[in-house]
Amino acid sequence: MDEVEIRRSTRRKRTVRAYREGGKTIVLMPAHLSKAVEDEHVRSLVERLDRREQRVRPSDDELLARAAELSQAWFGGRAVPSSVRWVTTMDKRWGSCSSGDASIRLSHRLQGMPAYVVDYVLVHELAHLIEPNHSRDFWALVNAYPQTEKAKGFLEGVSWQQR
Repeated sequence: MDEVEIRRSTRRKRTVRAYREGGKTIVLMPAHLSKAVEDEHVRSLVERLDRREQRVRPSDDELLARAAELSQAWFGGRAVPSSVRWVTTMDKRWGSCSSGDASIRLSHRLQGMPAYVVDYVLVHELAHLIEPNHSRDFWALVNAYPQTEKAKGFLEGVSWQQR
């Protein structure tokens, strides 16, 4: 994480909290803490956030394995991607699929989101390997995934927040 924003408050007495917002880490802390204590808290909290995000940020190989599991579960193994990888060049879409070479790309913006959301985007892109358009048959495939509506709602909320 590149940027850290410290927000000190006289109302905050003891607790220090950190969270990620967009591309930065926000650290909330009491106003009375020294710079040395601040530095230690920031280091510790950023490390903790990084570890937590790493648990929910699978590698490209793990994404490919997860795609195979989802394909087997929801499509009887009919959707077989050649590769699945994270990309940082996708700012408007959550994922894309090239049916020509069967490659799937997921936006880095999904990293750290709940697993059911990443799974939904994978299911959506896997369905394109079977139905290359957004036809009724395509949506029937996607809607077989039980978390579809919940994940779509989550992504709509994130998109609305980022406007």
